[in-house]
Amino acid sequence: MRTDILRKTALTAAGLIATGGAIAAPATAAFAAPTTQPTAQSQRDGTRVLPVDYEAQPNFYYCGPAAARNALSVQGKDIDVDAMAERMGTTEAGTDSINDITPVLNTETGTDVYRSVEISTPMADDTQTDTLREDIIRTVDDGRAVVANIAGTATDTSGDSHSFAGGHYISVTGYRDAGDQVRIADSANPNTAEYWLTTEDLADWIATRGYSTS
Repeated sequence: MRTDILRKTALTAAGLIATGGAIAAPATAAFAAPTTQPTAQSQRDGTRVLPVDYEAQPNFYYCGPAAARNALSVQGKDIDVDAMAERMGTTEAGTDSINDITPVLNTETGTDVYRSVEISTPMADDTQTDTLREDIIRTVDDGRAVVANIAGTATDTSGDSHSFAGGHYISVTGYRDAGDQVRIADSANPNTAEYWLTTEDLADWIATRGYSTS
């Protein structure tokens, strides 16, 4: 299902908040050096985490291409973020919508593998949260990652805050507790490259925007 999700996702140095509530360093410093942090895959106690060949975004507005690149890395793909940015129409204002991400994921994984899902309400309801959980479990079990367009602030399971007032894109690369918690790969800052979030909080983080899922 394709939807019209037209939410700008530009990040600014003032709008991009790192964990613990501190403002990130200037963009040129915060995103300067890509890193690789593979994640072990397991399937114990309702847990599955796909291995991510993590890379940080190279500038403040490449979160969409970087999230897609990290998502595709779980399938062993390594696609240049500049090429992705061009195909997504990414500018210094960001990547307009999840509908600009989904076609690129399909180009790299197969026609109509991914689809866009919208959570149009200000907060996700139980049905939307349950659908997100089911989508994440199915996609991860198929060996793929979800890409989500989020905005606002969420607190991870370790108590650290992640805030993106202007909007952001992240990858969802795993789940545990039967899908009640999800693993996030976040290109914004290599110091907080991966963290766990409850699915309920992720659904509210996506609210008014959307995500790409298989």
